[in-house]
Amino acid sequence: MDLKVLSQLIAVTATIGLTLLIGWLVDKLLQRVAAKHPETTVWPLLRRCRIPLQFVVCLSLLLANAPLAQLFDQHADDVRHGLLLALIASAGWLLNRVLAAVLSGFFSRYQEVSDDPSRVQRVRTQVVMLRRTAGALVILVTVGAMLLTFQEMRTLGASLLASAGLIGIVAGIAAQNTLGNFFAGLVIAFGDLVRIGDTVVVEGQQGVVEEITLSYLVVRLWDQRRLVVPVSYFVSRPFENWTRADPHTTGSILLHLDHTTPVAELREQFHRLLLDSKEWDGRDWGLVVFDTTPSTIVVRATMTTRNPDDAFVLKAHARESLIAWLRDHHPDALPRVRTGG
Repeated sequence: MDLKVLSQLIAVTATIGLTLLIGWLVDKLLQRVAAKHPETTVWPLLRRCRIPLQFVVCLSLLLANAPLAQLFDQHADDVRHGLLLALIASAGWLLNRVLAAVLSGFFSRYQEVSDDPSRVQRVRTQVVMLRRTAGALVILVTVGAMLLTFQEMRTLGASLLASAGLIGIVAGIAAQNTLGNFFAGLVIAFGDLVRIGDTVVVEGQQGVVEEITLSYLVVRLWDQRRLVVPVSYFVSRPFENWTRADPHTTGSILLHLDHTTPVAELREQFHRLLLDSKEWDGRDWGLVVFDTTPSTIVVRATMTTRNPDDAFVLKAHARESLIAWLRDHHPDALPRVRTGG
């Protein structure tokens, strides 16, 4: 084997070995820092950046010394160009991982120190939107930087700049809906309109916000179906958010009963039912005659719960239990159909 080729292969091997050594040292350093600061979760998350960091280091060393390109005399420029493209892609990969780790670490730390669930939900939504936006920008810049390494793209770029005004108008019209959804997503994240985990009513359907992206929002309905709604919907049309300020909810049920119903006894039974229920949060309750008709009275029972899910369960249980109690102890209180004769 030619001595020159052998020396170049040794240089490549040494570069790979140095890359692995740097990656190992950085990983050990992060482990040591994480052990000294267990309350900070960002250090363990940064360990996920080891592989893209090794790619960046290795490709940078190969480009600096160019030992690999020298093995291909006729294609040395193409090899260097390929290494440059790989380095740009690896740098974008590394930056994306670092941003994700920093944002995730920040949210984890905030979640530990905050005792306000609504604020935690708001920060979680903002962090998710920031991560998606930053990730999209990193990908866009990375792809743009890779394209600019081609001479043909530089020439095309100069031509496009000459007609940027016309292209900007056409692109603006074509991307109007996309840009509208993008800015609507930012308004949702930082305007605190709706957050991940909120209970909302959209188009008459109740559900929990499961995911928020730059273009759409996913609502998980009670039967596990997913309602996908453009984010622009939430800044242009009215909707109900049951947990925006406080997840506590007041539920109510209506009972149509006979005029002879012992309302006082029914009220006491309802209170006993709530005391035995784990869904009732103990804040408030009530049972009153809400309305009357020629043949019935309308009794409304209200109860407070910690969240809308508990309210749904407690309302169904209270309705079933009160009707069963009336059937067993005061059957005449249930409405009857009277016929003349």
